[in-house]
Amino acid sequence: MGSFKGHALPGTFFYIMGIWWALKSVLKYACKRHKRTSYLGSKALFHRIDIVEGIILICMALTGMLGEQFIVGGPHLSLYDYKKGQWVQLLGWHHTTMYFFFGLLGVANILCSTISSIPTSLSKLMLSNALLVEAFIFYNHTHGREILDIFVHQLLVLIISLAGLLAFLEFLIRHNVILELLRASFILLQGSWFWQIGFVLYPPSGGPAWDLMDHENIMFLTICLCWHYAFSFVIIGVIYAFVIWLVKSRLNSFCPSEVGLLKNVEREQESEEEM
Repeated sequence: MGSFKGHALPGTFFYIMGIWWALKSVLKYACKRHKRTSYLGSKALFHRIDIVEGIILICMALTGMLGEQFIVGGPHLSLYDYKKGQWVQLLGWHHTTMYFFFGLLGVANILCSTISSIPTSLSKLMLSNALLVEAFIFYNHTHGREILDIFVHQLLVLIISLAGLLAFLEFLIRHNVILELLRASFILLQGSWFWQIGFVLYPPSGGPAWDLMDHENIMFLTICLCWHYAFSFVIIGVIYAFVIWLVKSRLNSFCPSEVGLLKNVEREQESEEEM
C-alpha cells in the first residue's frame, strides 16, 4: 500500500461496496414498504445476490492479498528473513491481513445463503469483525512517521471504527434501514479517504508534494474529511431516490397473477425460516 495505486485499490473496493450495500438496503426497504411484491424484492433474489456478493468480496480480497505479496519489493509470502535476522515487509503483511478478513466475510455471505442452519446474522457479525480488525491494524500502522501521515491514518481509524460499531449494531438490531445506510455512508467515506491519503502521501506524477510537517495541512484535511462525508450523503440520497423510483415503476407494471404466486413462495420461505 506504500504507493498511490496501493491506496487507490482499496479505496475503489470500499467505494464500490459502499454503493452496493446502500443499493441493497434501500431495495429491501422499498420492497417491504409495499404490500404488493415482485421478484425484484423476493427473498430468493436476495439469496442469489448475497452469494454473488460473497464471490465478489472473495475476488477483491484475493486481488488485494496477491497484490500486496507479489508486487516489486513485496514479501512474496516470506514473513521472516533468518539470514538477515529481521521481519520482511510487515506493512505488506498488515494489508494482507486486512484483505484476508474481508475474504472471510465473503465466505460467510456464501455459507449463510446456502446453508439454512447457519443464521443470516452471521454475515453482519463477520462484517463488524473485519472492520474492527482493520481499525486495529491501521491504529498500529504509523509508528515513527511524519505528523500529517499519522493524522490522516488516525482519521481513517476513526472512520473504520465507527463503521465497525454500526455493523455490530446491525447484528443486534436487524432490518434497520437507518443503521444500514449510516454504515454504508462510512464505507463510502472510507473508500474516498483512501484516495485522499494516496493524493496526500503519494501525489501522482506532476502533482505538488504535501508538507508532512505543516499544521495548516492538518487543519485543511479536517475540513476535507467533512466534505468527503457530505458527498457520501449525496451519493446515498441519489441511490435512495433512484431505487424508490425503480421499485414503484416496477410494481406498477407487474402482473397480478405473478404477484400472487410470488406471495405464496414468500410465505413458504418465511414459515421455513420460523421453523
